[in-house]
Amino acid sequence: MTTPREPRPLTARHRSWPWCRQCSGIALDLGSARTRAWASGRRMILDVPTVTFPGRSATYPIQRGAIVDTPGTARMLDRLLGHRMPRFGRPLLILTTPVLGGVAYRAEARTAVEVLRPRTVLTVPTPRAVAMAADADLTRPLLVVDIGAHLTEVALLADGAVIDARHTALGTSDLDSLTPPAQIADAVVEMVTTMLEQDHTSQTLDALQRGALLAGGGALRPDITYRLTNRLHAPVAPVPAPHTAAVRGAARLLQAAHTHPSTTGITDAAHLH
Repeated sequence: MTTPREPRPLTARHRSWPWCRQCSGIALDLGSARTRAWASGRRMILDVPTVTFPGRSATYPIQRGAIVDTPGTARMLDRLLGHRMPRFGRPLLILTTPVLGGVAYRAEARTAVEVLRPRTVLTVPTPRAVAMAADADLTRPLLVVDIGAHLTEVALLADGAVIDARHTALGTSDLDSLTPPAQIADAVVEMVTTMLEQDHTSQTLDALQRGALLAGGGALRPDITYRLTNRLHAPVAPVPAPHTAAVRGAARLLQAAHTHPSTTGITDAAHLH
């Protein structure tokens, strides 16, 4: 009996992603700057810019963690993935979502992914997907910091579920002479401090003392990690391949849904908590 392999991230910016006759599931991470996808039976991740071309110029259908152009997002997904899906297959799709995206985001996302003809769409908050990719112990409180290109999120997980979260419309794409890395780190510290002040239990403090997981492109910046460690007075550990952690975590959940459906905790096939 072979052991399922964990999906491995691409090192190149883009590689061909062959059409897969037996693909039965897709893990999808729709980022403001990059879209990443992984399919069952493949060991590579499709990693491409989140962009569409309705005319002569490029447009960006996802901005600051919000889907601002649902038809554009659908066109992008169809262009990237549609022709790689089996003609008669209907895949199970697990989609990462911003931690504070809410019902509105999930509705827009589910509308956009219908172009892939999924038989079921499950959503998972990005911080939980990151924790899954890092193989973190979810029986203890966990703090996850995700610094993306256009959005930075901080989430507290307890028993694998998000129980508190903050975000700010600031990311690595904003870095320039007027927005140094320290500004992003300080924004994270401010969000964590607010969570500590408003937590009437010890879970946020327990998670912080345990150490924070750092994901997203910001985790590739040693200066951000260093400043966070110093300002939070706590360990901050970048997850392996942090820019693809969310889609790899979704891929793990996809594998679990195929092999052990009951482990996902899904009863209505609508939302992964």
